[in-house]
Amino acid sequence: MSFALSNPNYHPPMEPYISVLYRDEDIVVLDKPSGLLSVPGRDPALSDSLATRVQKQFPKALMINRLDKDTSGIVLMSLNRNAHATIASQFENRTTQKSYVAVVWGHVDGEAGQIDLPLAIDPDNKPRHRVDHEAGRASQTRWSVLDRLPLPATRLMLYPLTGRTHQLRVHMKAIGHPILGDEFYSDGDALKASTRLLLHAEALGFRHPDGRDVTFNVACPF
Repeated sequence: MSFALSNPNYHPPMEPYISVLYRDEDIVVLDKPSGLLSVPGRDPALSDSLATRVQKQFPKALMINRLDKDTSGIVLMSLNRNAHATIASQFENRTTQKSYVAVVWGHVDGEAGQIDLPLAIDPDNKPRHRVDHEAGRASQTRWSVLDRLPLPATRLMLYPLTGRTHQLRVHMKAIGHPILGDEFYSDGDALKASTRLLLHAEALGFRHPDGRDVTFNVACPF
């Protein structure tokens, strides 16, 4: 299981252009591929994004949650102001249920656990983040082992209890098990082991604006 590194230039996948998992009058649930920005960057060369693609079809759509460019999986957009406010507040109040699949370098000890390490942006290496016990914001991630692989690597289910930027990636690096293919937080064999970041947002649960509790899932592609 060893592949060449991907091209560092921005070449987002075009097929499928948009993958819609579910849509109603309030929300659209999407499966974002690895390599596509959630929202456009400041550089005109980074204008293509999931948000801009969706807004061509649904002009009122607004992003509720985001994923890193190289993370795949579930992204949620609202189609009206009430839906946006109702669901965004759930993310802010940490009442949503999120789970990710990751493949990390090495064999993780134990079957489950929790990481509680504060995170802050690394001022010398933006946009990277780091563990910072003085200036960092509280950040917690629960994890459980799905499988141990011969690389050596471990397939994990990750449950972010907070929603900090790069939280799962930094937490995995901090415990000595960086996510395979992570161009920011891994190096050596862990970086070379995959052409993409092996992190996928598999499930998202929340209270729909109509009052229903809903959960959306998208199968992990790796």
